[in-house]
Amino acid sequence: MKAQISYIVILACFFAGCINNSSSTPVAVTKMELSPSFITDTLEHDTDDPAIWIHPQDPSKSLVIGTDKDLNGGLFVFDLKGKLDSSRSVKGLKRPNNVDIEYGLAIGDTLVDIAVATERLTHKLRIFRLPDMKPMDNGGIEVFLGETGTEYRDLMGIALYKNKAGAIYAIVGRKNGPTDSTYLWQYELKGTRDSLVQVNLVRKFGAYSGLHEIESIAVDDQLGYIYYSDEGVGIRKYYADPENGNQELALFGTGSFKEDNEGISIYTLTDSTGFILVSDQQDHSFHIYPREGTTENPHTHPLLRKQYVAARESDGSEIISIPLLPDFPFGLFVAMSDDKTFHFYRADQVIGDSLLKKN
Repeated sequence: MKAQISYIVILACFFAGCINNSSSTPVAVTKMELSPSFITDTLEHDTDDPAIWIHPQDPSKSLVIGTDKDLNGGLFVFDLKGKLDSSRSVKGLKRPNNVDIEYGLAIGDTLVDIAVATERLTHKLRIFRLPDMKPMDNGGIEVFLGETGTEYRDLMGIALYKNKAGAIYAIVGRKNGPTDSTYLWQYELKGTRDSLVQVNLVRKFGAYSGLHEIESIAVDDQLGYIYYSDEGVGIRKYYADPENGNQELALFGTGSFKEDNEGISIYTLTDSTGFILVSDQQDHSFHIYPREGTTENPHTHPLLRKQYVAARESDGSEIISIPLLPDFPFGLFVAMSDDKTFHFYRADQVIGDSLLKKN
């Protein structure tokens, strides 16, 4: 991704000074809503969570994959103008909730990109090869085995993590779970010779308030952190690598959301700087925090600003900083909207304008 790194340097200059790494007062909030560049074709049931796959040779051919959450739901594939690609979309999934993407899973001597979704009603992970969306899971892989509590196996959130050695993990959440810091389960994914995927449970971790639920999970591969929304409480931060331990590193965003803090997405400027965006679901806005924390503490994430968007009641979101020309020169931000669509925004308009004006 050397091309991405050089572009990120340009972005860092473009946004220079937008974060003061000492504590500062957030930019004033306005109620002006940002309109999307594109709105996807309407799905049948209930859109929930998007993921973005970057084409390795031609970024303009990149894809957005989104869940349609229903008993007869699916994973639907869109181009960068929001047009549905029916030939690659997967129908007939049993309430698929969240989806994430990772690059370079080893299948023998071949590396393949994958999309992994949670299928709530079957308690299974569903794994598909990208970009053709061919299944790699032999009908699904059951997780949270042995759990007997009410809704303890009803899958919701998922985030994929690739460590520096190339191992890929799935961090999985559920509709309900214990409050003994074992709410999330982390599985290592391994490819087999017959082009299928197997999983191995490596740890249980993650505090849970018991107030609402935990759905949105995001991973910062470069810095090695997991973030997740303990809805109605705040955003919790942990190490992504099991070898680094299960201690909670931060709890931020407390008391600043109208009701539920939801979708989380991470925008990279450099290897260590950028932004964390979190949906304020009932306020139709996104809270923006510094990815690198502050100079004094990398695990302190003060609110920088709020951006209102046209998307309603947004659950899931995703953002990338790679330019997708001509429409998204500074990257793409995708947010679910409760009218059965996903909204596509220019990443710089979601993140940059007010921060630039501040400086």
